[in-house]
Amino acid sequence: MTTPLATTSLTDGRSSKDRLRAVLADACAEVGLDARGAELIRFVNNAVFRLARHPVVVRIVLTPGLRHRADNVVNAARLLADYSVPAVELLPDVTQPLHVGIHSATFWQEVPDSGAEPTAAELATLLRQMHDIPVGDAELPEWNPIDDLRRRISDAEGWDPDDVDFLLRRCDEVESRLAEVDYELPRGVVHGDAHLGNVITTPGGTVLCDFDTTCVGPREWDLVPIAVGQLRFHHTVNKHEQLAEAYGFDVTRWDGFSVLREIRELKLTAAVLPIARSNPNIRSELRRRLRSVRAGDIFTRWVPYR
Repeated sequence: MTTPLATTSLTDGRSSKDRLRAVLADACAEVGLDARGAELIRFVNNAVFRLARHPVVVRIVLTPGLRHRADNVVNAARLLADYSVPAVELLPDVTQPLHVGIHSATFWQEVPDSGAEPTAAELATLLRQMHDIPVGDAELPEWNPIDDLRRRISDAEGWDPDDVDFLLRRCDEVESRLAEVDYELPRGVVHGDAHLGNVITTPGGTVLCDFDTTCVGPREWDLVPIAVGQLRFHHTVNKHEQLAEAYGFDVTRWDGFSVLREIRELKLTAAVLPIARSNPNIRSELRRRLRSVRAGDIFTRWVPYR
């Protein structure tokens, strides 16, 4: 399919919600779905739509530099299904991912959300199931968080070049320290972005979602997001303590935590650089996080991107 809308990044200066919906319409038409009335439920690294006329969720990769992730989420979802790990499932009988020009879309069966907030203990149970998958059965990439960071930073459009250069230099610095880290847990299939926003509570229990960075790597990495979230976002409930107790390992007491914390905080800062120009709601928080990282300030509280 070749249309003008399919050959331009959704994050460039000419982007708009109309352009985004046009790409969605093209993708849905290709697989026989009706995109009319779809609700945009997330717009950060992916545009996530809930279709109004089908129990289907559609995820569209927003930047060409992250297009490879569409193949990864498909492989990860199939692996989790093979091992009966509770997770959202791909829409059957559809060739996935679907490439529309420079964009990639995946189609998912909508799961009923009970509205109950998942707990860190429930996440720990899901992670233990995921981590038990034999790594030899996983057709997934090796963990490479610095490469992922560089892709995001290099996709920055219309942002201060000095900030971009600083972040790229910081990637080089932390990469050298990462090479010296000794891990206590065995390698495993890791989610890659294991926070409670990627867990859905259904009437039948909790399920995992969002497999953009699922890979084979250190299990410690999946315990870092909740720990960093507790430190940076100051949850009133100590979710890290709950996760550590349920999982059986406290990542903050491990010698390598400070390095993985820095990588996580760089990711939390740089994740939105590719859409900072087209999504003005995130700019002030992005500036706050950049100031913290530049100053080496590990105490300033952050707020979630909206």
